[in-house]
Amino acid sequence: MEFGFMAFAKTVLNWIGLIFVLGLTLLLIAIVITYIIDKTQKKHAVRRNFPVIGRFRYWFEHLGEFFRQYFFTLDREEMPFNRAERSWAYRAAKNVSRTLAFGSTRNLTPTGTVMFLNDQFPTLEENAVESEALLIGPYCPKPYLAPSFFNISGMSYGALSKVAVQALAKGAAKAGCWINTGEGGLSPHHLSGGGDVVFQIGTAKYGVRNDDGTLSDEKLIKVCSHDQVKMIELKLAQGAKPGKGGILPGRKVTEEIAKIRHIPDGEDSISPNGHPEIDDVSDLLDMINHIRDLTGKPVGFKTVIGTHEFLFDLCEEIHKRGIKFAPDFITIDSADGGSGAAPQPLFDYVGLTIKESLPLVLSVLQKQGLRDRVKVICSGKMINPSGVAWALAMGADFALSARGFMFALGCIQALQCNKNTCPTGVTTHDPDLQKGLVVPDKAERVYHYHKNLVKAVGVIAHSCGVTEPRGLKRHHVRVVTETGLSTPLDKIHPYQESSIPTKKL
Repeated sequence: MEFGFMAFAKTVLNWIGLIFVLGLTLLLIAIVITYIIDKTQKKHAVRRNFPVIGRFRYWFEHLGEFFRQYFFTLDREEMPFNRAERSWAYRAAKNVSRTLAFGSTRNLTPTGTVMFLNDQFPTLEENAVESEALLIGPYCPKPYLAPSFFNISGMSYGALSKVAVQALAKGAAKAGCWINTGEGGLSPHHLSGGGDVVFQIGTAKYGVRNDDGTLSDEKLIKVCSHDQVKMIELKLAQGAKPGKGGILPGRKVTEEIAKIRHIPDGEDSISPNGHPEIDDVSDLLDMINHIRDLTGKPVGFKTVIGTHEFLFDLCEEIHKRGIKFAPDFITIDSADGGSGAAPQPLFDYVGLTIKESLPLVLSVLQKQGLRDRVKVICSGKMINPSGVAWALAMGADFALSARGFMFALGCIQALQCNKNTCPTGVTTHDPDLQKGLVVPDKAERVYHYHKNLVKAVGVIAHSCGVTEPRGLKRHHVRVVTETGLSTPLDKIHPYQESSIPTKKL
């Protein structure tokens, strides 16, 4: 028996040795072949000068995206969202403590730093109240009484996985906020939670398009017949790519997505950079009122602000037609990027950020006597309470976040949203990777993230001496200037008074 075991063990060791030698031989052959290829190719200088080992550069460059955020950057260094910002979002979503010790790691002296002014007699908890629901679309047959000032910004099914959309929809329904479909059309996954939905119409008219790309009234009426669809948002531009349409690589255009969008399966889906039917503000109002007449629901538009002349032209056209014909809301997106993949020059250099565009829009609407008629919604890096509180203090009616809710779903900022290789299942259609995103668990995290952010904005408001978040005003905020000292926000952006009487119908 012992002799037989020794013989078997010897045979196994011989095979292991043979496999090792064979593997080593194949590795040496592969290295030699790689060396010859690298040394003779003429496109890559690093590989030509450092054959074989030069290839590790690409691997290290790829891994750097992951290791930087964990090992090599400080809490407040990384872009687009640093570790401190992401950590707050993660902890809020997990519903664990957001308190810290030993003081702030935030530098409070750089120009542009926002500081809220605490009141010496803050609002007591028993005197605090929740923000009231706000009516959008008073002239519509079916106006929308929006319950929450914080909502989910536009992210399409296509850019996001179906499990991500399902988790967002279910979490939003429990939180009492709306979810915006993004430009990819209305999917069953958006409706799966049973909550409020804002249907976005992009330049390609996905989901409501004719074969030639024009708007199909019949399909639009069908989409908006769902009671859950509360508003329609006409997208002119978004922060990730102002001046360019949506980009969905063919590898992410599944059969289901193609059916929802009414496009070919497996082909790149590139939206036009503008609506062919809209060349000026008159065309824009024509389209808004056409959609509103068809659906009976509030209609507005989303854009990134560039030239301010557009705003004055729009207001002038509204005054010509009458206040009834104004858009029910304007969604302003910040120009520093968003959840969508885009050419770097666009989100680096084109358009105004929300810190400049939001006060500009509010001031123009106020001076033109349209502020009460047109609700203002804003988005742009609002993943933490301070950003939302600033927007409300500035005068916005609602604030939106896309990437904040992506963090709630488990996004780790891997920067692979457009590659179909998202390691957390948020932006991939790979079934194996989607298994990591468990819908019931992530829906709870979406709910908790929303609940805890709204609560934290309330904490800021109460510290400033007001009873609810919309009570925050510009005089509650100061901004650090280039002198190193702060100045009141209402001095930088003074309150405007209406100078034009509105024409009513």
